[in-house]
Amino acid sequence: MTSMKDREEGFEKKFVMDEELRFKAMARRNKMLGLWAAEKLGKTGPDAEAYATEVVMSDVEEAGDHDVFRKIRRDFDAAGVEQSDHQIRRTMDEMLAVAAQQIKNS
Repeated sequence: MTSMKDREEGFEKKFVMDEELRFKAMARRNKMLGLWAAEKLGKTGPDAEAYATEVVMSDVEEAGDHDVFRKIRRDFDAAGVEQSDHQIRRTMDEMLAVAAQQIKNS
């Protein structure tokens, strides 16, 4: 019985750890994505940092990354920035891979 209990606890700990890493990677991805989008919007310095923070904060609206995508899409459309939905999503995916690797290596 003890080994089953130990195994269960091990799986629970791994799940918690994986979720924590996923959360950190998503937050880092959102910051990087915000800085990328800020550059496209012509923002620099403190304005770019403030915009990146807005992107990070937009991720609390709903589960998944649809809220982050919508914010960037809406802001690009309002500013006349030419980026397709596919380009934005591809950048999101690429930056998530980079962020996950950075978290893993830290």
